[in-house]
Amino acid sequence: MVISWDEYFMGVALLSAKRSKDPNTQVGACIVNPNKVIVGVGYNGTPRGWDDKDFPWDKRDGEFTEQKYPYIIHAELNAILNANTKDLSGCTMYATLSPCNECAKAIVQSGIKRVVYISDKYKDVDIFKAAKKMFATMNIPCEQLKTDLTDLTINYKF
Repeated sequence: MVISWDEYFMGVALLSAKRSKDPNTQVGACIVNPNKVIVGVGYNGTPRGWDDKDFPWDKRDGEFTEQKYPYIIHAELNAILNANTKDLSGCTMYATLSPCNECAKAIVQSGIKRVVYISDKYKDVDIFKAAKKMFATMNIPCEQLKTDLTDLTINYKF
């Protein structure tokens, strides 16, 4: 079986998501340049150097500073920050979850010209609606991956 380029790069994003320690939502992202070369990967996690065991992963209620939300770097932004080039013009972002408005701003500002995602589970939440509006306004295609694949096995006993 030969997988498509979109399936291949989304596979990298899915694998990257497995690095996230978030028990509720593991998200991965992969940035690919127009020559089909990976230039950045990321997953949702804490800032570099923060000991994950000291992080409030499960907290979603109570004081804002005691929740995970103000500290998480989303996978898309991590991929942009981890990119091995400053010039992301014309690149494609593959993300396992449709980007939020904050990530959309970074995607647009960085020059990425196409976004592909798998899950759209928050499509009715305002920050995700705003992201889609931003992409549409900037003529950046933001599309759900079309594939017949349901899984892809990686075998370490090659």
